[in-house]
Order: sequence, then C-alpha cells, then structure tokens
Amino acid sequence: MTWRSVKECRETLSNWAVQALVEEAELAPKPGLVDPEDTGSHSDLTFDLMVSSANSLRETFGLITEVSYLREPDQRLREEIADIGREGEKNMMQATGGTNTHKGAIWVLGLLTSSAALNKPGVGIKGTIQTASKIACYPDRYAPITTTNGSRIYENFGVKGARGEAESGYPHLINIALPMLKESRSKGLSEPLARLETLVSLIAHLDDTCILHRGGLPALEIAKVMAHAVLQNGGVSTLKGWRKLEELNETLLERNASPGGSADLLAATIFLDKITKKDYLNKKAMSTI
Repeated sequence: MTWRSVKECRETLSNWAVQALVEEAELAPKPGLVDPEDTGSHSDLTFDLMVSSANSLRETFGLITEVSYLREPDQRLREEIADIGREGEKNMMQATGGTNTHKGAIWVLGLLTSSAALNKPGVGIKGTIQTASKIACYPDRYAPITTTNGSRIYENFGVKGARGEAESGYPHLINIALPMLKESRSKGLSEPLARLETLVSLIAHLDDTCILHRGGLPALEIAKVMAHAVLQNGGVSTLKGWRKLEELNETLLERNASPGGSADLLAATIFLDKITKKDYLNKKAMSTI
C-alpha cells in the first residue's frame, strides 16, 4: 500500500474507518445488535444514531492517521493517539446525546488506522495488525484513573477484553474473522452473508466483554454454544443454520445481552479487508507497468 501524501492517507483511512462502522451497522439481521431492522438489546440506540456516531468519528480517525503518518511506533505516538481517541469519545457522546455507541471501536480502529498510516508499502494485513498490537503494548501514562466496564469485567471474570485482544496481537482477527470471511466468499456466499457468518464465528469464540457486562457469564457461555450451533448446522446460508441464528438472537434479547465486542472486531475485519483490496489494486497496477 502506497500513499502519495499525508492528505491522501488521512482521507482514505478515515473514510475506510467510518465506512467500516457504517457497513457493520447496516448488516442485518445481527443477533442482539442494532441494525436497520431493529435495535437488538439496545433500547437507547437506533440505526440512525449508530450512523451519526460513526460519521462523528471521521475527524478522530483523520487526526490519528495524520499524527501517525510514516512514524515509528513508540511511547509518544501511543499517548498522542490516546489523547485524540479521548477527544473522539467526547465528540461521539455529543453526537449521540450521551450514549456510548463506539467506544470500543475507537480503540480498535484507532490502532489499526495508526498502524496503516505509519507502515511502509508491502507490510500486508498481518504486518498492520502486528504494528497495531505493538502500539497497544505501550502504556498510556496519561489515561484517567477511573473504573470502567472493562476494568470491572477483568476484576470479576479475569477477561482482558479489547485491550488484551490488542496486546496479544488480535488473535481473533487473524485466526477467526479474516479466514472465515475469505472461506465464506470462496463458498459463493453473498457479501452480507459472508460478513454475518464472520460475526457468528466471532461470537462463538470471543470472550465478549459486552455480553459479560450485560448478561454475565451464563449469557456468554450460552451465546458461544448457540453461535457454534449456527456454524455446525451449515452456517447462515442454510435453513437449519438460519433457524439457529434466530434462536441465538431470541436468547440474547431475553438476556438483554449484546455481542458488541464481536461487532467491533467485525468492523475491524471490514476495515482490514479494504486494505487488502487496496494492496491488490496497487500490485495489479504495478504488474502492468
């Protein structure tokens, strides 16, 4: 992937990040999540609000891209993008009237846009993920000392959540989401079904802290089992698998639980997929010279 200027890099990556969030919101039907058909387990959210929230973050991702452009990952960069991310959270809250729509997504997509901006051509998806993980491993010395949903989940269940996922190299992106998206497409699934299959795979494997926060350990365990059942019955493209998906949705609604962490990783998968296509087009253009 090559950039002709910091302006092109900023515009492209910030647009991709926002598009990834909007495309994740547009996907339907998503179990327990907001989509154009319903609000899932979220009485305080709507699809339009999710889109407004995503668009409010364009400047945030743009600034992260700009400060990261052709930099080296280090402590200073980590703290600069963290500060931008916190301002982005304020903008998001203002756009949504105080509702937390994309806090987790700011973290994962902020790291990935930073990594994509600072990396040299030819790094590829795994290199982008590895650099994002490297940035995440630097401590944020100026982070406010407050109790968060994430810290409570770690204290109660020992699950590190989005931060642990980043610091460990995003194993659910590399080992689950990206391979499932590729496999689903190779089977001839439409793009919406391929993405939905990817989301179900994430729910089946991820210790989703959003589910834990809203429904506790029993909700997480049953969500994983039922998501696996979708896949074991042929996936979302089969009648049996689709019925299992509907059962998963009903169970999440009954427990007021939502796989928001899985949704954030789906958005990250969509973002990385855009980078993959950009790399492919660059290589194709070079081969004709």
